[in-house]
Amino acid sequence: MLNRLLMVKAWLLLIVLAKAFSINSPAYAQIIHTNPQQPESFQERMRQQQEEQNQETWLRLNLQEPRLLQQQIIQQQQFTRQQQELIRQQRFRLQQEQTRLQQQQFTQQQQLRIQQQQLRQDQQIRQQQQLRLQEQIRQQQIRQQKNNL
Repeated sequence: MLNRLLMVKAWLLLIVLAKAFSINSPAYAQIIHTNPQQPESFQERMRQQQEEQNQETWLRLNLQEPRLLQQQIIQQQQFTRQQQELIRQQRFRLQQEQTRLQQQQFTQQQQLRIQQQQLRQDQQIRQQQQLRLQEQIRQQQIRQQKNNL
């Protein structure tokens, strides 16, 4: 960065010196004195404009571009952090959903166990009732046989 700054200063000094020498040169003075009323030629104006544009471009690329590049890097880092945060949130939501589904599955399994247990109890009750009924019928048959004798 320091080298770049020194290069910029050297370049600016070179531009200033070049302008100063070209204005103070005898040839330039002669042009001014010999043609004081004649405007600059179109080509000369175009050349100067092009030179100014080149200097502006050089300055922009060497002074502004590093700032822009730094801004882009910062923006990219912010974007990356935002993406990572979104991914973290999505993972968290997925974990919550998995937990919810596991709880739901556990609850369903519990309900199924309870239903199966109730079904077994109901079957046992029916079997006991049926056994009692059979025993009552047998007892009644025995009484009848005794009565018939």
